[in-house]
Amino acid sequence: MSAGPEQDNADLFRQALGDVTPLPPGDRALLAPKPRRYASPSLPSPSIPDTLTDHGAGDTALTEFLCNGLNRTTLRKLRHGAWPPRDVLDLHGLTNDEARKLLVEFLHRATQRGLRCVNIIHGKGWRSEGRDGILKVHTRHWLAQHAQVLAFCEAPANAGGSGAVWVLLRTKI
Repeated sequence: MSAGPEQDNADLFRQALGDVTPLPPGDRALLAPKPRRYASPSLPSPSIPDTLTDHGAGDTALTEFLCNGLNRTTLRKLRHGAWPPRDVLDLHGLTNDEARKLLVEFLHRATQRGLRCVNIIHGKGWRSEGRDGILKVHTRHWLAQHAQVLAFCEAPANAGGSGAVWVLLRTKI
């Protein structure tokens, strides 16, 4: 008499694995953090000032940003993953105001946690009729204004491509 379908499935699975050997721990790929989406956009706490403005954003998104006084080697290192992103924020589907407030809160928390690099996904703006998407333009404009942002560049294709940026943050003092 059979032990049941669950036992039969387990036996079939073990047979299918046969001579398979697990990879050694050093050969495993590190998984990127999952994008963070807060439950609902809220105002930043009073201790987190929102000084970012849309003024002067223009119609074209910045492709990169580097704080004054930093060497261009910093951007090259950021692009090549010298500081892999430790957290992700996904702004898809949010209004400009919601996205700005979440970005301010996220950057504040990332800095407090001592994160050096984060990935911000803003999307490409597919319905922008040949222009850069509004959220893409504004997100990058805000990042260039933020006091904790040292540099940013477009994320590699596997991390969002032109629909995301890797952001290098100041270390917590």
